[in-house]
This record gives sequence, C-alpha cells and structure tokens, in this order.
Amino acid sequence: MENVKNTNNMSYNMKIFPIYKALSWDTLFYYAIEFLFLTSIKGLSAAQVLFVDAFYPLFKFILEIPSNIIVHKLGKRRALILGNLFIVGDILLLILANNIYMIILAWFFSALGYALKGLTETNLLYDSIPKGDKRGDTFAKIDGRASSIYYYLDAISAISTGFLFVVNGYLPMVLCLIICIISLLLSFNFKDVESTTENNNDTKSPSMKEILSDLKQATKFIVKSNRLRSLVIFDGFFCAFLGMYSTLRSSILADINLPAQYFGLVYAGLQLISGIASANQAKFHNRYRNRTLSIFATRTTLSFIMVGLSTMIGLNFGLTLEIILLMMAIQYAIKGPYYTLIKRYLNNFTTSAMRPQISLVCELLYSILRALLCFVCSALLEITTTSYVYVILGCIFTVFFIFLLDYMKGTVGLKPEEYKEKEIKFEEVH
Repeated sequence: MENVKNTNNMSYNMKIFPIYKALSWDTLFYYAIEFLFLTSIKGLSAAQVLFVDAFYPLFKFILEIPSNIIVHKLGKRRALILGNLFIVGDILLLILANNIYMIILAWFFSALGYALKGLTETNLLYDSIPKGDKRGDTFAKIDGRASSIYYYLDAISAISTGFLFVVNGYLPMVLCLIICIISLLLSFNFKDVESTTENNNDTKSPSMKEILSDLKQATKFIVKSNRLRSLVIFDGFFCAFLGMYSTLRSSILADINLPAQYFGLVYAGLQLISGIASANQAKFHNRYRNRTLSIFATRTTLSFIMVGLSTMIGLNFGLTLEIILLMMAIQYAIKGPYYTLIKRYLNNFTTSAMRPQISLVCELLYSILRALLCFVCSALLEITTTSYVYVILGCIFTVFFIFLLDYMKGTVGLKPEEYKEKEIKFEEVH
C-alpha cells in the first residue's frame, strides 16, 4: 500500500512540476525593469546596482550549507515551501525599501529563498521519476518543458512591464509579488516521496555533523572525479558569467538611450527565444553531443565582445541596436537549454543522496564567483563604461574557457563503459 501511495505521489509531482516551475523558477514582471527600478525609483547608480547585486551571491555562499541542513531537517517539500516564503518577503522588502541597506536585506531573503529552492526543486522532480535507462531523458523532457513555459510567460509579462513601469514604477513589482504568492501556494501541493529504487534505508534525519561529513565526502569525490570536477568548474564559471546578463543588458540599453517602455519588449523577445531554445534542449544535445558545452561557452563569450565593440566604434543608433539585439539573442538561445542540460550532465551516474550534495557544491562555487565578478564589474563601472566591461569580460572568459574546454576533452561526454569506476561510482574518499 505504501509503495502504491509513493508511486501516486511521484506521478502527481511530475504532473504539477511544469506548472509550478513555470510560475516560480524566477520572478516574473521583475527582470525587465530591475535596473530601471533600482536606478530610477530607488536612486542607485549603475555601479551601485552591481555592488548591491554582489551581496546576493555572497549571501548564497554563506547560506548554502545552512540551507542544506534545513533541507535535511525539514525535508525537500517543506524546505521548498519555506524558500518560496522568503521570496515573497524579498519582493515585499524591495517595494518598501527606502535605503540601500533594506535592498541588501532583501537580497538576503532572496538568497536564502533561492538557496532552498535550488536544493529542492529539481531534486524533488528527479526523485519523483522512476529509476531506469530513460530517467535522464524523462527529467530533461519535464524540466525542459517547464523551463520553456516559464520563458514564454516571462516574455508575455515583459511585454507590458515596460509600459506599466512608465505609468507607475511600482506596478510591475506588485504583479511580481502576486505571482510569488501564487508560487508559494502551489508549493504546498507537492507530495513527499521516498526513493524505492535506490538504497535509502535510513529515514532518520541526519545530524549537522553527519550532513557536513556527507558534504565533505561528496566534495572529495568531486575532486577525485575528473568528469565531475570538470563539470562543476565549468558550471560555476559559466553560471557566474550568465549571472551578469540582467544588469549589464539593461545598462548597455540605457547607455544607448533606448526608451524605458521598450525595455520590456526587448526582454520579452529574448525570453521568447530562451523558451523556444529550452523546449528544444534535446535537439541541442543530440546535435552537438560532447561539444555542447564548448559551443555554448565560445558563442556566449564572443557575443559579449561584439556587444561591447558595437557601442565603442560609433555606429548609428539603429545599427548599434541591431547588433546588440542579435548578440543578445544568441546569448539567450544558449541560456534557455543550458540550465536543463547541465543538470542532466551533473545528475548522470548519481544517486538520490548524492544529487543534493553535488548541487550544493555547484551553488557554493557559483555564488562566490558571481559575488567576486559583481564587485569587479562594479569597480570597473566606476572608472569606465558598460561597453568596455562587456569587452573585458568577453576576452577574459574566452581565454579561460579555451583552456578549460581543452582540459575537459577526454573527461566529459564519454560512454559509461569508457569511464573508470572511480569517475562515476561514489564511495567514501579518505
């Protein structure tokens, strides 16, 4: 009877996950006007926006291990509910903020909320999929569809966001808050599931010492595994790079004097591209196979350089805007499928107990790298323009990824039988 109930819960979670993620993967009605809201309504400069943004990943770095402990203590479902509750608090604080310190506090709420969500959402879905040869494909299909729907909804909402902002700067934020509340209510509908197909005999909640010990063992395994080490390093640096999209995108559009009401239209178009690309993530994987990450990295960094150069060489407004939008379209076409595919690659050859630990290590690395990158870009914007920041970032990351991708040859993208056992089978590493 218990097995039947657990099977039904797993099936139910798979059905509602696309609806939930479509509304809660990230905040709707916000990112299209984030830069304008913080500069025009809250009075921050572009450099201050990046400086404040650095606290979000910094807080995530600090809170990742406590969040992991919370997930173990509360369980994935209740931790997910708590995470969504903190996101609601984050948006409320942004609306009410009257100084930079309240905005930083809002980023603390956001960091804790997304840390909890990041450790539970995809892992809850993966646990709800029966183990088998098609498990990775099923996960990618469901998560990819959910991501695609989110991008479409984000695009639709963004079309009106810029115009709503012109009417009243707080209107998009109020709508954002409403969606976050709906996401919180949806998270209550998930069911607790037990993995009946993997070794999971110990149902007792682990102590903090045991959690930290598990994390230590997982980290040692990642360090020892050339495959996982390569993927984690790539994901940390690439996600940190992607994390600069929002602020720099808006800053460069502001620099070329694009009217505020068109920010939402640009963002909507880009999210629509991400949605289409995300829905076709399997085609990216099947076409490029073990070259997928290489294609993603090089295309993204080179497009960054092109955006910066297009604003530096003095072209007319129309041509400059066309180049910028084309390069941003490439970036968002890559961003769409990337998050699903990297989760798929990281989750391959793992167990239910191992996946949260891998996610935690990835988030820790990403958070500290993004924080450092935000502080560096904030300092650069104090002495130069956004276009130069684009070129500097593009050049540095192009060189970095060339060396990293060369190292990854022969360690990532192989057939299971081509890996050594220590690469894909977790065991305690002393």
